[in-house]
Amino acid sequence: MEVALTTDYRVASANARLGLPETKLGICPGWGGTVRLPRLIGADNAIEWIAGGGTFKPQDALKTGVLDAIVDHTRLLEHAKTTLVQAKQDKLDWKKRREQKKSALKILSAVEAALVFEGAKAFVMGKAGKNYPAPVAAVVAMQKAAQKDRDEACQIEIATFVELALNSVADNLVTIFLSDQFNKKMTKAIAQSEGGITSVGVLGAGIMGGGIAYQSASKGVRTIMKDIQVSQLELGMREASKLFSKLASRGKITTEKMTAGLSAITPCLSYGEMGDTPLVIEAVVENAKIKQKVFAELESVVREDTIIASNTSTISITSLAQDLKRPENFCGIHFFNPVHRMPLVEIIRGAKSSTKAIQTAVAYALQIGKTPIVVNDCPGFLVNRVLFPYFFGFQKLIAEGADFVLIDKIMEKFGWPMGPAYLMDVVGIDTGVHASKVMEAGFPDRMGVEPGNAMQKMFEENRFGQKNGKGFYNYVTDKKGKTKKTIDPSSYEILSHIKQGADLNPEDICDRMMLPMMFESIRCLEESIVQTPMEVDLGVLYGLGFPPFRAGVIKYCDDIGLTNLLKKAEKYSSLGAAYTPPTLLEQLAASGKTFYGAAMEKIGK
Repeated sequence: MEVALTTDYRVASANARLGLPETKLGICPGWGGTVRLPRLIGADNAIEWIAGGGTFKPQDALKTGVLDAIVDHTRLLEHAKTTLVQAKQDKLDWKKRREQKKSALKILSAVEAALVFEGAKAFVMGKAGKNYPAPVAAVVAMQKAAQKDRDEACQIEIATFVELALNSVADNLVTIFLSDQFNKKMTKAIAQSEGGITSVGVLGAGIMGGGIAYQSASKGVRTIMKDIQVSQLELGMREASKLFSKLASRGKITTEKMTAGLSAITPCLSYGEMGDTPLVIEAVVENAKIKQKVFAELESVVREDTIIASNTSTISITSLAQDLKRPENFCGIHFFNPVHRMPLVEIIRGAKSSTKAIQTAVAYALQIGKTPIVVNDCPGFLVNRVLFPYFFGFQKLIAEGADFVLIDKIMEKFGWPMGPAYLMDVVGIDTGVHASKVMEAGFPDRMGVEPGNAMQKMFEENRFGQKNGKGFYNYVTDKKGKTKKTIDPSSYEILSHIKQGADLNPEDICDRMMLPMMFESIRCLEESIVQTPMEVDLGVLYGLGFPPFRAGVIKYCDDIGLTNLLKKAEKYSSLGAAYTPPTLLEQLAASGKTFYGAAMEKIGK
């Protein structure tokens, strides 16, 4: 894009997508983008393009003046040649065009420039936040360069680029980008022998089943959604209809595409419709006995080569497969709620899952636009396994009298989109209590919680979180239909049996929250639950909302320093096994290596 901006005229095909996405990597354009674009399309438009880092369609670029013409891709060269001939014949004033990009931003006076750029900086800061300096830095660079000629302006851009490139945020955002590319390469290699999935079955309607059905149908996969209750099927179809309608109302899809998407979902009360589907995903209640009963029924009606997958969030895939006739055709496909928003899908390999089952699951996840991570079986798999030690740290802090509102504020300042109490309310405290029992059974030394803990107390008081309007916080719906949380004094009354006023500083609280998660993430590498730090970090980023400016939990370990991490572990050693450093951490620290450095060595070999 920046190379194209150096030319006097630009022609694009109707299929092109244009943009300057550098700020999303923590840097700014470095080949003159902040200089030429505002001189070409004006400061306001250039700020939107550069600070937002978005992708634009040719029609948008034509309106703003980035493009001079849009043609069919077969006519690109022809039209370019015609433009050159017209310029040579002085039918186009290319010299004026060139001079405009070489001069100062003359369309703005000094006063006007101050108003435009100062207002933009405030707006961009509000959008990007203080942890992402690149968007504001790009605006500042444009402001400083507004009254300079091109060559001077480019020097300002270069200085800004260098400063940003040396920042840890850029390092971490680039790490995420490269990790994502690495994972795409791996998963595409896994799925390459599989053709496209033409149809999928979803067992269990409701919110989750409806979300899976919508996601599949929206990507052209015919979906059969089965439930035993008409009311649940109606709920699932309403969920899918709501999501399609939102896209249509925003102009993202046409009414015809919305209708086609909905018609691609077939609700049914029997298994008959699923007889010929190559893949069926179970999304019924999180109860092992009910799931196994459903699998037995399903296995008797589908083809012998049909892959059956469970959307369980915590239950062992190996244990769920124990009574199946064809356990090799069984695996886990764990979606995150809400399905249409959460990019991650965990593909879980059970003890008897075949290569074919994993290939089919990965191919399907890629086909419906998700980021799959292949995980070996264990309680909680990857994401929930590393989340519950984080909740363990929270419960232990509460038990010592720490204020849950204060903990939330500290962890939000760390970069989490919401603190642990708020997150529990969003996930559902009843769901959390059930899942915590599974995790405690799997890892009793690290994830066992005391009787009468905060989450249990909330559950006993029927405070399930957002789903029933009260949890650690109270929830009300505003006039715009958005859910708002408020602090509820009765939450403190429920926790009155716990001593109040723990003497803990913010650093202690942050360390005690994060160390259990960090150490469990390292154990997942140690036990080969996943193979690389990149997969762990993509899991917490895309599945839990770990702050991107920190790149991921394993990269955060590297950035702290492994020796420093061991010192922190020693400080909190009295708190139990969750704070005991894994052997792999000790080994890497002794060798002077980092997790990412060791992974790169291994990949290189």
